[in-house]
Amino acid sequence: MDGITIALSKGRIFEETLPLLAAAGIEPLENPESSRKLIIATNRDDVRLVIVRATDAPTYVQYGAADIGVVGKDVLIEHGGDGLYQPLDLKIARCRMMVAVPDGFDYEKAVRQGARLKVATKYISIAREHFAAKGVHVDLIKLYGSMELAPLTGLADAIVDLVSTGSTLKANHLVAVEHIADISSRLIVNQAALKLKRERLAPILDAFAKAVPQ
Repeated sequence: MDGITIALSKGRIFEETLPLLAAAGIEPLENPESSRKLIIATNRDDVRLVIVRATDAPTYVQYGAADIGVVGKDVLIEHGGDGLYQPLDLKIARCRMMVAVPDGFDYEKAVRQGARLKVATKYISIAREHFAAKGVHVDLIKLYGSMELAPLTGLADAIVDLVSTGSTLKANHLVAVEHIADISSRLIVNQAALKLKRERLAPILDAFAKAVPQ
């Protein structure tokens, strides 16, 4: 397709990107939450949206299947960001990457005594880098589902996960004990598209930049 393809994931990122799209004069013709379509037309003939899993968005943009996309900084760090131009922090879908442990577990003492901790996470690169910088010995356990279950079943001593309100941690008797990074969603652009489709992309990128909450 000669037009512009934008990769988005369902849920919070899609909802919070809508005002930015509107600022660029782009409106989806269907809601991905209610439509089964994975390619969604917009009010502009030259712009379409592809609905992808959040972790796949950088791959679609990197290989040119999408020209631009919106993705969480957490996903970008894990992906590596190779071949992607990242011009904008959109300041949407904000949350925090945290270390959390069961209520009553003395994390500071365990770290101080040099204990080898079992840590469950889907963010292996982020966790590895964080604990290596602190000199803490960990065994990382990769999970894809609910992290909160790991300490409750004895699979792990701690988890590294995204926290927005903290209510899920609280409901499962976990407490956040360490802040790793503030996370928000970024605009990513395919580097070849930036050159080949500059005239079409530039107004969209400019509109996004002006619409970003300050």
